[in-house]
Amino acid sequence: MIYSHDTFGLGHLRRCRAIAHSLVERFKGLTILILSGSPIIANFDFRARVDFIRIPGVIKLYNGEYTSLGLHIDLGETLSIRESIIRNTTKTFAPDLFLVDKEPLGLKGEMHETLRMLKGTSTRVILGLRDIMDEPLLLKQEWAGRNVLTAMEDLYDEIWVYGLKEFFNPLQGLDTSQGLRNKTIYTGYLPRPLPTEHGLPYDFNVSEPYILVTPGGGGDGATMIDWVMRTYEAGYELPHAAFMVLGPFMPPEQRRDFIDRASRLPRVKVISFDSRMEVLMANSVGVVSMGGYNTFCEVLSYDKRALVIPRMVPRKEQLFRAIRAQELGLLKVLIPDGILDTQVMAEALRALPHQKKPSQSLLPGMLGGLDRVGTLVRANVEGEFGVERPLRVLM
Repeated sequence: MIYSHDTFGLGHLRRCRAIAHSLVERFKGLTILILSGSPIIANFDFRARVDFIRIPGVIKLYNGEYTSLGLHIDLGETLSIRESIIRNTTKTFAPDLFLVDKEPLGLKGEMHETLRMLKGTSTRVILGLRDIMDEPLLLKQEWAGRNVLTAMEDLYDEIWVYGLKEFFNPLQGLDTSQGLRNKTIYTGYLPRPLPTEHGLPYDFNVSEPYILVTPGGGGDGATMIDWVMRTYEAGYELPHAAFMVLGPFMPPEQRRDFIDRASRLPRVKVISFDSRMEVLMANSVGVVSMGGYNTFCEVLSYDKRALVIPRMVPRKEQLFRAIRAQELGLLKVLIPDGILDTQVMAEALRALPHQKKPSQSLLPGMLGGLDRVGTLVRANVEGEFGVERPLRVLM
């Protein structure tokens, strides 16, 4: 079973889906159930033996607070419904392994009772963390009041970090115990295979090589899209066309504005969303993105030259990842502070085709994450594989 709280963007869902697909391909007797709050989870295809339950959605606002997404009820009531679904589904499904994505206690602590229920049972409980969580001081303040580190040590059998310690330690600056450090395992990044059918969509009408411009979910991507769009509007001589995928969570008024502006630009194509971003990226000549975890994994997997314009608030996760990756020669960074000058963007877009490819700078084992996760799953349920009862993973 995999739990993914999904309050903002696509990152959690896409990471869990990649892990689930890799595991059912590796282990033929495995069944995986994903618990997700994503409102668009049904837009994605899932392999046989992977299914999902959508719990009521909650969205994170720009001020860091939360509100119910689809139900016109109090946030507390929504959280109570979510907690009940999570706990009862877990009790009924009785997973051999429960993988929790990113939030140690779940959204607003909604996982706490379920984790307590699993303690002392045969279910192995794993916390999966991305490579970078946030600025260490802010993360320390956020977790201190909820006693998160103690809960991580008490309620989890292992902590899997989907990255490399040589790249970044997501728990640096925190007062972690030796016991918690002993539970922490670095898997490497999660590579993204292409779908079996990976031709471009039938209605794809960009006639020249293109750069893919993607802000991920798009909820906070308007600044990046506008900077690139204005550069094409300014009439600079640029080496490639731009294919922009705005993301399903971009506010409608911003989406309409970008689509209207692009209609007047012969070398810019804009769409709202495509569930096969892997295909669009693999066929591109380069990528302009905000540098979220999943996009970063795809850039490495498909060996694409990339220009990253990271989110600066409310979390600095993308900024830290981009700067560290630039230090290693994996990509280039433009910091979106001050005036977003189109001349600066034009120069960066002209330089993009001349950057080194990521493969020239990868750290050893950097893209070994899915293989490592498979090995860890086998180790956690050793003795269960090969029995008549199919294995169950709750995610």
